[in-house]
Amino acid sequence: MIEILSPSELARARVTGRLVGDILAELRRRTRAGTNLLEIDAWTAQLIRESGAQSCYVDYAPSFGRGPFGHYVCTSVDDAVLHGLPHDRVLADGDLLTLDLAVLKDGVAADAAISFVVGERPSPQADVLIEATRTALAAAIAEVRPGARIGDLSHAIGTVLTGAGFPVNTEFGGHGIGSTMHQDPHVPNTGPPGRGYTLRPGLLLALEPWVMADTDELVTDADGWTLRSATGCLTAHTEHTVAVTEDGVEILTLPTSTD
Repeated sequence: MIEILSPSELARARVTGRLVGDILAELRRRTRAGTNLLEIDAWTAQLIRESGAQSCYVDYAPSFGRGPFGHYVCTSVDDAVLHGLPHDRVLADGDLLTLDLAVLKDGVAADAAISFVVGERPSPQADVLIEATRTALAAAIAEVRPGARIGDLSHAIGTVLTGAGFPVNTEFGGHGIGSTMHQDPHVPNTGPPGRGYTLRPGLLLALEPWVMADTDELVTDADGWTLRSATGCLTAHTEHTVAVTEDGVEILTLPTSTD
């Protein structure tokens, strides 16, 4: 299903998107060495509840997971890159943490992810991975406009990631979003330009470059959810929900404050 939002629905999407950005910013502010992943999940549940929104994850049971997910945020550490199931783990200084969050408010969903290094210990490799995903996301967003094709976005992401020397996995990527979290069209993280669905005003897309340092192969944890790099290498993941507008693109999941 591909949804095209009306102006009133887009107004609600802005509210949901800002909420997602603000929750992720607050989680990052609270997280430090010594934080337990289950604490982060509990904070997320509280923040969603206080906002009057609903979690897109807690009851989510897709074919690729051992569902329902049962938690409120994905917490992926170091070699874990996607769908990290919160568990009893205390974060250490220098851990690379990815938080991926989707919520539904007033009938519209938004989805975003951030990767960052916990604490103060320098991690040059992590910084390179994170910057590659951020740059790839910016490149894809720059291609979003009415009349562009999904392949244009995929090509922009893939060009940045492969140019930085990283292999690209296409099993999981960006997606349409609207009244539900995961919709068509699928947005692979690499591919030829000029192909695929033609973008229209009112379309929402969750664009999410993610990368593993030295492999494109994923393995699934025994928890049935957490996806890790097959080699145990570091990973990173950055995501925004964006809207196609008459004039181009609007990023919906930016936090209220970037301080």
